[in-house]
Amino acid sequence: MSLNDLPPLHTLPAFEAAARLGSFLAAADALHLTPSAISHRIKLLEEHLGQPLFERRHRAVVLTATGRRFLAVVRDSLLRLDEAAATLRAPQRERLRISAAPALGSQWLVGRVAAYQERHPDLEFVLATATSLGPLLAGEADIGLRYGEEEWPGLLAWKLFEERVFPVCSPALAAGLTQAANLDQRRLLRHPLLSWRRWFAAAGLDRAEPARGPLYEDALLMLEGAVAGHGIALMAGSLAAPYLAEGRLVRPFAADCPDRCFYVVAPPAVQERPGAMAFIRWLVRGAHEAMGGVARASAFTERHRP
Repeated sequence: MSLNDLPPLHTLPAFEAAARLGSFLAAADALHLTPSAISHRIKLLEEHLGQPLFERRHRAVVLTATGRRFLAVVRDSLLRLDEAAATLRAPQRERLRISAAPALGSQWLVGRVAAYQERHPDLEFVLATATSLGPLLAGEADIGLRYGEEEWPGLLAWKLFEERVFPVCSPALAAGLTQAANLDQRRLLRHPLLSWRRWFAAAGLDRAEPARGPLYEDALLMLEGAVAGHGIALMAGSLAAPYLAEGRLVRPFAADCPDRCFYVVAPPAVQERPGAMAFIRWLVRGAHEAMGGVARASAFTERHRP
């Protein structure tokens, strides 16, 4: 195809409007042109095609058979051009892929994402759950929310909040517990990142890490297991809080102990994305304020472990 074979492009809107409205005068009004300009453009198009497109009648025009066939092509082409132009004119939405630990994602993150999107509608969120760093290291996620220690090799990390852990169980199971030493005869629910041995020490007991008991890799599933009476779960306070408030779980003992922290983690390339960095700052600031000002909003710091 040669561009020289194309009809004069400025004639096509005039042709479509005249065909749609059945009048050169009406087409002129619609396109803010003079009737003579419309007539000239239609004549130029007909000369280019070598065939008449309209039958001229008194104060009206009617498409010829050729005109009807050509109109279908012209309308489709103009529509495609309009759609393409609208896409280019529209502001580009930045996509932010978040990989969150399941319990933190459902209990803490989802509501905050909804609140942030109300204020930033051009930011598109994609949320997924994972416990490993695989999605971040493989480039499948832009930022992650994870529970762990200070060291995050190859990633930037921003501390959200520190956690204290303690046992929780159903009210029915709690009724038979009088002291922590009685836990030897109870089923203890385990999680790879939560240390019963550390809590035993805080409660004044010399106990090793339990070698038996159901092992949950998802803290949310372990919470639900505790609700169902499956056993006694050691749980981070922020994740247990909604269950305690609803009375679905109770704390059989007052003792608690410090544990790991929740972090926002991300590959170093995130620093080149202003939208992602603004969201991270907002998350960190909100977490600190919710924890009673543990860290001032201005103290936005990061740890990089290459």
